[in-house]
Amino acid sequence: MATDFVGVVTSDKMNKTRRVEIQRLVKHPRYNKYIKRRTICYAHDEDNKTKTGDTVSIKQCRPRSKLKRWMIQEIVKAGQVEAVAKKEGGA
Repeated sequence: MATDFVGVVTSDKMNKTRRVEIQRLVKHPRYNKYIKRRTICYAHDEDNKTKTGDTVSIKQCRPRSKLKRWMIQEIVKAGQVEAVAKKEGGA
């Protein structure tokens, strides 16, 4: 029942909440072309560890608020946004 998904954090402006975007390809019924679709999930991040651009694994949990029904399991890959910000700040 608790399915895991992998997505990218697109917003970290809220406290203990992250906006995660899950991209997928869906085949068009008539034209048989693949179309990009996305799903937006609000996930709980207890320690505020994730940042914008991080690839994370999320799993379904009990409803924590009006929109939050997911929680972050692990950071699969750190984002590139941090490295760029550090280079600009040091130069």
